Amino acid sequence: MSQGPLMPKATAVWLVENTSLAFEQIAEFCKLHPLEVKGIADGEVAAGIKGLDPITTGQLTRDEIERAQRVPNYKLKVAVSKVKLPEVKRTTKGPRYTPLSRRQDRPNAILWLLRNHPELKDAQIIRLVGTTKSTIQQIRERTHWNSASLQPMDPVTLGLCTQIDLDFEVQRSAKDRPANLPADGGATLLPTEISTATDYTETDDHHRSVRDEKLNADSVFAKLKGMRNTDDEDDED
Repeated sequence: MSQGPLMPKATAVWLVENTSLAFEQIAEFCKLHPLEVKGIADGEVAAGIKGLDPITTGQLTRDEIERAQRVPNYKLKVAVSKVKLPEVKRTTKGPRYTPLSRRQDRPNAILWLLRNHPELKDAQIIRLVGTTKSTIQQIRERTHWNSASLQPMDPVTLGLCTQIDLDFEVQRSAKDRPANLPADGGATLLPTEISTATDYTETDDHHRSVRDEKLNADSVFAKLKGMRNTDDEDDED
């Protein structure tokens, strides 16, 4: 596939205004539709665009244009540049880039995350602020060379990550964290069938013990009274 000019519409404007090339030839060279080139000639398309001379930019030679004007079916060819530009290679997306001016704030951001979100794993902190596992460990154990001067600072405020990224990692940690189990001992809630029963009160146990003591006392007094009556009868005899 042939390569078109750098600025196709501006080049087409110049060719329409300065040559007698057919619309199809200009469209083929500039990678435009013939109707679009016709619209340029009619002033309906590319209004206000200044024409770009392809000869001065080295994209066409004058001989090439004159040859195409003599042969209506001739296809214009882009001139071979004498200067070879290096090929631009696209690199895959790498780790998060942090400006040099903000890299010194990473330890402060790590300290903030360790204090405010201890549930975050080291891998999550690395994703958020672009640090290393050893640096996190040093700050956690206070063996970092600048531990005495570190101040916890929100990584979102520092521009090291977005609030959306931070919330996402925190929510992920919450899902992975097991539910807290109740500690052994201490007061516990009574079963529903007991607490909702109509004849139950919180002092039932106390009332029951008081009632039992009263019954025991009444039985003792009754026995003593019986013994007294027996003694009185013996005295009368």
